[in-house]
Amino acid sequence: MIRRTIDRRTFIATATAAAALGASTRRVRAAKYDPGASDTEIKLGQTIPHSGPGSLYGVLGRTGLAYFEMLNQKGGINGRKVTFLTLDDSYSAPKCVEATRRLVEQEEVLALFGSLGTAPQTAVHKYLNGKGVPQLLLNTGASKWNDPRTYKWTTAGLPLYPTEARILARHVLKTKPEAKIGILYQNDDFGRDFLGPFKQVLADAGGKARVILETTYDLTDPTIDSQLINLSKSGADVFYNITTGKATSQSIRKVAELGWKPLHLLSAGSTGRSILNAAGLENAAGIVAISYIKDIGAPKWNSDADVMAFDELRKKSLPNVDPDNSIAFVGYGQAVTMAEILRRCGDELTRANVMKHATTLAGFRAPHFLDGVSYSYTPDDYTSIKTLYIQTFNGKDWEISDKPVSE
Repeated sequence: MIRRTIDRRTFIATATAAAALGASTRRVRAAKYDPGASDTEIKLGQTIPHSGPGSLYGVLGRTGLAYFEMLNQKGGINGRKVTFLTLDDSYSAPKCVEATRRLVEQEEVLALFGSLGTAPQTAVHKYLNGKGVPQLLLNTGASKWNDPRTYKWTTAGLPLYPTEARILARHVLKTKPEAKIGILYQNDDFGRDFLGPFKQVLADAGGKARVILETTYDLTDPTIDSQLINLSKSGADVFYNITTGKATSQSIRKVAELGWKPLHLLSAGSTGRSILNAAGLENAAGIVAISYIKDIGAPKWNSDADVMAFDELRKKSLPNVDPDNSIAFVGYGQAVTMAEILRRCGDELTRANVMKHATTLAGFRAPHFLDGVSYSYTPDDYTSIKTLYIQTFNGKDWEISDKPVSE
């Protein structure tokens, strides 16, 4: 009797162990991996300017590191820890090529996400697509990223620049139908992507609004004072300011110094608090831009759940980042979005499956988005965000339009 009981218990234990082993084996067999993924790890990469003229955007990478470290402490994504490598490209195309090749060929990342800059990312666009490596949620809204037939491995993370430009042009036609417009734009693909669609809307309208002067600047220019002086003397009553980073802060401050008071249009990627603070908030009063993210420097967002979650992470892991740094908040939202893509992949961590879920995000609302804004990606249309708001800076906060605008 005792022997029979022991035998029975031994049989049950053995059967249970075999069942567990079988389940584990089925899971291993079901899992599919490409380079950068395993049963225990997911490896991601990014290139951004941690140094050089665009170094203020380096906080995007530091925020991503902090977020994934927090996730790893909680068990990672589907039981796997995330290794996130954010490399410095100094906003330089050659350095971006070097860093990207290292991430793909040496580090063997599963995917890249949140990399920054139209020119640097253009330099690795064909390379990454030729390798079949996802290039996701780019911090650039160039129209070229919406080409799923030719470059199916690349998506933008910002509203596409032509979308933004056309909405701003229609705002000018509505508010100043006889506008005389002066334009300053960055002398690269970034600047031209904003310029062309804006001018096309004016031309199609066939009205009296027209561009009377356009001028350029290079990222390496120490100042843009001469361009601003010429624009202010041109008679323009609308200033379309297509600049980034340091140049944006300089231009806002110089417009105020000159006593020039045009309708001042600014690209959304340059409306961050760190940029406006450097220019002087009082100098930014009256600026108009499109909006799709919460302005975390405004008191009205203090009790917002997503802002509070970011601020908790900031206090713990990024104490040197100002609480109103909206660039860092965007980095947080993009990291959350990338984590969501990976969660949806489950145990099939192949590059093709990552792209499948990255391009079926339509309806997903990232934590930095305003109410009513969500990603628009579909497999046939990589337009990132189609619904935006018009906003005006009052010297302290952004006043957002009551209703969103869709292209």
